[in-house]
Amino acid sequence: MPALYLSEADVRELLDMEIALAAVEGAFQHLATGRAQNVPRARVRGERIMLHSMSASADYLGLVGWKCYTTTPHGMRFLVGLYSSSTGELLALIEADYLGQLRTGAASGVATSILARPDSRVVGLFGAGGQARTQLQAICQVRRIEHVEVYSRRPDRAQLFAEEMGELCRTRIVSQRSPQAVAADKDIIICATTSQTPLFDGGVLTPGTHLNVIGSNHLTKAEVDVTTLQRSDTIVCDSLAQCRLEAGDFVEALTAGAIDWQNMHELADVLAGRAPSRATSEQITLFKSVGLAIEDVALGGRLLELARERQLGQPLPL
Repeated sequence: MPALYLSEADVRELLDMEIALAAVEGAFQHLATGRAQNVPRARVRGERIMLHSMSASADYLGLVGWKCYTTTPHGMRFLVGLYSSSTGELLALIEADYLGQLRTGAASGVATSILARPDSRVVGLFGAGGQARTQLQAICQVRRIEHVEVYSRRPDRAQLFAEEMGELCRTRIVSQRSPQAVAADKDIIICATTSQTPLFDGGVLTPGTHLNVIGSNHLTKAEVDVTTLQRSDTIVCDSLAQCRLEAGDFVEALTAGAIDWQNMHELADVLAGRAPSRATSEQITLFKSVGLAIEDVALGGRLLELARERQLGQPLPL
């Protein structure tokens, strides 16, 4: 069977959030059993470009794979490669911008399903870009969301987001000009921005809030402040190893002694029951995501199955 080239159009046609949630949850479950492994991201800088590379194995799927992407002044380009773990043959090369948005949203959806209060209805959302869209989609899949307040440094984008996503998610979304108001009195808070500094004062958080913090995967960037982390009763990471390298949100709090790596947990361990989730309705919980290659490989593997079933994609001359 020839290797397939799958375009962004193919990804958008074949995948949705329901598929992504199942694939990503499976990836974390198999990380917990040792049938999957994840290698943290590495970066190399050129004159006006940075190359980011990460890899993973998914024995339960019979796959190994990588994700590589470039960042330049002209934008970002994403590719995922999948290989057979039994033969080493290349199976697929995938344009992976939207795939990455879906898998990141799905990881937060999985975390929210076990960390947020079951009666969560109200969301505060920071960000109005592609990642914010899939974050909200995932949360609306796992909780019955009735009201969302969205903040962006560009109010016009927040308003457009509210109009488009309100219809897609079938919930009420309003644009909000005050970051503090977006963070206050919420059941769930999503931080999906490119901000280098904290978005709000953690003192405004209501007991019982769950936070998904996904915007930063650089040590120089932070979306939440020391107070937010200090008030968080449970902090869960997609990967402790990768967060040690990339979670800029933690740097100041670790330096101040407000948090400690020993008291943080991995999502795979929480899913497996080896680490605590939410103990009471009053606890503040926080999920920190930096994005893992195993998520790309797992969702890419499901995409490849669907592409073969639907006979989509272009054969590669290999």
